[in-house]
Amino acid sequence: MKREHAARAFVQSAVLRAVRGMQGTRVKAGSRGKRMGRIKTIGGSTLIAWCLATGAVAESGASSGATAPAQSAGPDHAAAERCAGLQAPSHRWPDSTTRITSANWHPADSKVSTQSGPVSLPAHCEVTGILRERTGEDGQPYAIRFHLRLPEAWNQRFFFQGGGGTNGELGDALGPISMGTPNALQRGYAVVSQDSGHDNARNTLPERGGPVAFGFDPQARADYGGASLEPVAQAAKAILAAYYGRGPERSYFVGCSKGGQEGMMFAQRHPEQFDGIVASAPGFSLPRAAVAEAWDIQAFASLIPGTNPSPDKLPATFSREQFARVRKAVLAACDADDGAHDGITANWAACEWSRVEPQLQKEVCSTSPDCLSAEQVNVIGRVYSGAKDSKGRSLYASWPFDGGIGSDGWRVWKIGPAGGPFPGINVAMGAPALAVLFTTPPTVVRADLSEAFRFALQFDFDRDAPKIYATHGPFTHSAWDDVAARSTDLRKFRARGAKMIVPHGVSDPVFSINDTVAWYREVDRLNGGRAADFVRVFPVPGMAHCSGGPATDQFDAFDALVAWVERGTPPDRLIATAGPASPWPGRTRPLCPYPKVARYSGEGSLEDATQFRCE
Repeated sequence: MKREHAARAFVQSAVLRAVRGMQGTRVKAGSRGKRMGRIKTIGGSTLIAWCLATGAVAESGASSGATAPAQSAGPDHAAAERCAGLQAPSHRWPDSTTRITSANWHPADSKVSTQSGPVSLPAHCEVTGILRERTGEDGQPYAIRFHLRLPEAWNQRFFFQGGGGTNGELGDALGPISMGTPNALQRGYAVVSQDSGHDNARNTLPERGGPVAFGFDPQARADYGGASLEPVAQAAKAILAAYYGRGPERSYFVGCSKGGQEGMMFAQRHPEQFDGIVASAPGFSLPRAAVAEAWDIQAFASLIPGTNPSPDKLPATFSREQFARVRKAVLAACDADDGAHDGITANWAACEWSRVEPQLQKEVCSTSPDCLSAEQVNVIGRVYSGAKDSKGRSLYASWPFDGGIGSDGWRVWKIGPAGGPFPGINVAMGAPALAVLFTTPPTVVRADLSEAFRFALQFDFDRDAPKIYATHGPFTHSAWDDVAARSTDLRKFRARGAKMIVPHGVSDPVFSINDTVAWYREVDRLNGGRAADFVRVFPVPGMAHCSGGPATDQFDAFDALVAWVERGTPPDRLIATAGPASPWPGRTRPLCPYPKVARYSGEGSLEDATQFRCE
């Protein structure tokens, strides 16, 4: 269950970070994996209940360190001494400002608390470090912090663990890979994670948007966007060389969402750092996607009765039953395009509004509470057409119609969980990020759901959307320059023989797969139709952001990447399994590299991947 827990944990930790900043809510993991919530202010209880019901996780950030087993044979003293020696002032690191703040040895079978429960770790040296300490232009203390684990039984490989959301958390440096499989550290990889240049514990200011307050400092914004990545990779590799006496033979990066953006940033700006990258659901157009979040908020808020909408009414704009009707309409229009009526829209690229809208109109009625209204149908069309200015020019990509529309993992971003007051991550995290991080100059928005909602409703797509490309005062680079990683120039990445796999949920509610495949098509054009020689996009029909939804969302892209890099075996498919929360637990499907589609052979079980071909 590791991949499912890790992916859920990303969404849940994003929610928790957003609501902690907005309402002072804090969730911790108790002893023996028990969860408990502590509400400091009114308004977070329903969200906490949702997090607990879906397996809410330990507070995001670095672990407090591994705990030795009750009975241990004792550490390898030589390795422990080498570990402690990393703090010696005689070391010269690539960045002269680097300090090793701790270096602790942990014997085999030490335990560490993770988001999916306690995990036994191999013998390893755990290192934390800091570099580029400074005082920002906003008067706040900043630094880039990293967390590194060096296993005794090293496989001579390096694994960089990507971040998520607005970062600011050190990360556990364990290297989660896929559900039900050992993490990277357990496999022998040296693993690093980092906070991207700001610390949520120190830099969260309620009067300036909470966790996004670092956006008022130009360098902190640039570090978040990607400027922190190369110095951390260089520091980690230097520490590996100091500890093991040699550097890594192979280096890999794995991340989803903001982590996917970081993988893209490495491939485009620092292609020499990694041999292979898994960049899942890449947020490489983050500022544009944030504009689209405001567009969606305005569209759904138009369904709230009255002239003064409040954010707690947003989840009620569609009931769970109404979204079931929407999904029914999408499947009626497009499900059979892959040769099977199976609840999966594998041929999602052909599922267009002109086909879906007539089916939605069939669900418009007034005889039942779960009937759709004409206004709701119009809002679905408005959202899926993508954000536009008053002249109809696109500000972000459109969205594909897919069987994952309205799933829990979809609506927690767009409008919030059904039956509660939480208005969704688009409001709680997206709106403050748009105000402070992704437009220039930053706009002061207090860490308050109502104020974030109001900012999104007042966002003007003619006046304000261009601010993602603007510079002002000390911000000599735009947010797009700092954070976007959408370049299609991968010549240096390809020339060094590096490989990239890009899985992406077709029902991702925050980063549109249409944007990802448009990027891929341009990469393919620039490489003479040979992009698949070094980068492959794997759409996951039905999957929401990084995981979840009615989908076969359990798969191992990392092992496929390693096979491609080290054995020259390109992945022509990824075999994926539907998890226990899906409509079809245990179902398997091939995930096909874009533009191929998994098509049914016409005979055999619909639950078996062997009955489907990538064509």
